[in-house]
Amino acid sequence: MDLLQQIVARAKANRQRIVLPEATEERTLRAADRVLADELADLILIGNPQELDRLAAQWGLTNIRKATIIDPEDNPKSETYAQQLCELRKSKGMTIEQARQLVKNPLYLGCMIIKTEGADGQISGALSTTGETLRPALQIIKCAPGITCVSGAMLLITKQPQYGENGIVVMGDVAVTPMPDANQLAQIAVCTAQTAKSVAGFEEPRVAMMSFSTKGSAKHEVVDKVVEATRLAREMAPELKIDGELQADAALVPSVGQKKAPGSDIAGRANVLVAPNLEVGNIGYKLVQRLGDAIAIGPILQGIARPVNDLSRGCSVDDIYYMVAITACQAMDAR
Repeated sequence: MDLLQQIVARAKANRQRIVLPEATEERTLRAADRVLADELADLILIGNPQELDRLAAQWGLTNIRKATIIDPEDNPKSETYAQQLCELRKSKGMTIEQARQLVKNPLYLGCMIIKTEGADGQISGALSTTGETLRPALQIIKCAPGITCVSGAMLLITKQPQYGENGIVVMGDVAVTPMPDANQLAQIAVCTAQTAKSVAGFEEPRVAMMSFSTKGSAKHEVVDKVVEATRLAREMAPELKIDGELQADAALVPSVGQKKAPGSDIAGRANVLVAPNLEVGNIGYKLVQRLGDAIAIGPILQGIARPVNDLSRGCSVDDIYYMVAITACQAMDAR
């Protein structure tokens, strides 16, 4: 069973309630129909029921009515949500009139459903930008305890089983925070290790804090940041297996790890790679994907108290289907 099949199997075994706020978008609705047919998750679709019925009939989708459908323009909980949202944002100057308008926005409505424990996670991005997806999540659901920055992890499935976890590596941050400081980088390390457990199913995440230096082989302030981040991550999560600073070859190749970082229990055995900044992370995973012919799954957003994931606007039906499964796996661990 490959990794995607494992993720789907875990999601099916413990079905979560996932909100799709862009339910009238064709790829999203087709993916929803498949999710419902496969009993992958319990879906909450946001949209006008009559319009969803019309689109389902037009596209030959027969399972849509198995979902809970919430009409943002005719929602009996709108006023309750508006009052709660206004209370959440009153320190930022939100008025009740503004809140009443926002809870008609599907992205805000979905986050309010999660905040009030009516759902476990949300996925958008087929129509919305990353900023539009993240804004209501950060305003309403907020970051997980002890976390102040959101980041994105990528699952890299390679054809090199000698590296990582049988060829699978989880890498972060590849999507969100451009120049993390040491504290933020430590948070990214802890969150990426958690994603490796909850989504990739790693029993033992082994985290390498990456740099152009291994154990003092170079001196620079950016190396100092990685060393400090490693120390902070150990304080945040004492049980976490983590080491740094390590070059990529020292992190992944046992023979190189033994030479460059003798005595390290991570060097040469890492299955989680933490880039020192977004530039390195984003470029690095795309090089592995294109030159190494790896499968890249994500980015998977992490650091939010409940999972809210972002799709590419060029996503496929398959992308949405598997992101539902990934979000479900995150949700199980977030409880």
